[in-house]
Amino acid sequence: MVSIGYFLSSEEFGPRELVRQATLAERAGFSRLWISDHYHPWNHEQGNSPFVWSVIGALSERTTLPITTAVTCPTVRIHPAVLAQAAATAAVQCEGRFTLGVGSGEALNEHIFGDAWPTADVRLSMLEEAVEVIRKLHKGGPVTHHGQHYTVEQAEIFTRPADPVPIYVSGFGPKAATLAGRIGDGFACVQPNPELIDTFRESGGGSRPAQGGFKVCYAPDEREAIETAHRLWPNEQLPGELAQVLPTPRHFEQASTLVTPDMVAEAVPCGPDPKRYLDQLRTFIDAGYDEVYIQQIGPDQDQFFEFWTEHVLRELPELTPV
Repeated sequence: MVSIGYFLSSEEFGPRELVRQATLAERAGFSRLWISDHYHPWNHEQGNSPFVWSVIGALSERTTLPITTAVTCPTVRIHPAVLAQAAATAAVQCEGRFTLGVGSGEALNEHIFGDAWPTADVRLSMLEEAVEVIRKLHKGGPVTHHGQHYTVEQAEIFTRPADPVPIYVSGFGPKAATLAGRIGDGFACVQPNPELIDTFRESGGGSRPAQGGFKVCYAPDEREAIETAHRLWPNEQLPGELAQVLPTPRHFEQASTLVTPDMVAEAVPCGPDPKRYLDQLRTFIDAGYDEVYIQQIGPDQDQFFEFWTEHVLRELPELTPV
């Protein structure tokens, strides 16, 4: 059966509000959590970017839902040996209900030390080696690693969960989906694209879980919801590789001037009609995802969870058959 989770936006909300939303999501019937890992928001209107590992620690004390990072880049901004320790601690805090979602990252977050931003193929090579390093450390015992991209000298993680942390790999194209199938314990994506799911499964992913997610903007007035979604998340409609290569929120704001409210309205379920939310869910379910995560855009979080409970949740048994 497909499970439905809530997507906590670290770009749009501070740490205490994210924890509050998680408790609301659990009460509203969501069965798991995604949480983004950013150093910068995509634009200044979003206006936040708390350190995700601190937030996960707080979440572990306030919710019993499984948590996945969506996604962490373990290659440039933070060394994979450090992320291995962070993920192991998070898994202990969450009593095993933690999954490390990883991806090849965006210049927006990873350029901050002045390193050159690698090409896509190099980023995937770095990601593969980073996952190798993390898995070695999660097995326990001292690790020394001299690879193409990373060096680890006699490192050992002492606070570890009973089982190694599952590592899901994100992908937005065939190369990344192939890598996810080859090395990932699962797959993550924000596109309802069955071809990517097929590539993941045929490349070794088999029946491993595939996670997908999308944004919505509930408000009693559809036009108000569209304006909110356009103000906060126009970057979602930018084409191609811009999301991976633009370096600052200011650059995203400049590029997003090309995105119109009508473009957002076409792509994002907005307003009070539950059918739009259910139809978007169906596209992800039909694409082959096992878990689907929904993120409410904007400040009306309490209203969204009420709407979800009263108008959407009752339809989910028919939408997500066993």
